[in-house]
Amino acid sequence: MKNIFIFLLIAFIFTGCGEDCYNAPQTIAFKLVNADDENLITNGTLIAYSIKDENQVAIQLTKTSDDMIILENVGAYNGTKNYTFQSNVKAFDFSIQSSEFKGGCDGYQINKLTFTGIGIDVTDEKGYYKIVLQ
Repeated sequence: MKNIFIFLLIAFIFTGCGEDCYNAPQTIAFKLVNADDENLITNGTLIAYSIKDENQVAIQLTKTSDDMIILENVGAYNGTKNYTFQSNVKAFDFSIQSSEFKGGCDGYQINKLTFTGIGIDVTDEKGYYKIVLQ
């Protein structure tokens, strides 16, 4: 019994102090709709899409079960990066401004998203950006 107690005490000490931790930036998700608020992926209009950063590096995208697009591994930097969304429906540009996060753990936080493009309307919904492509 004494050995178990000592083992648990040592395990608690090593897991509780001194470890590096990292907070990844919050997730960015896009819901792409038409003027009638129909999801363009669900209705089959949007069949090809991609996002590249300013260096023409492709951003990994994940399609959710409710046909939204999650941008993977963006925002882990200090400053502003420009991105281009391209699809069979429309193309638009956006930028992500991020900064280093100083808290209990190191990491980055996304401070601002700015969208540019003709014929798009963007609303910041709870947990995702609804983008109307006209």
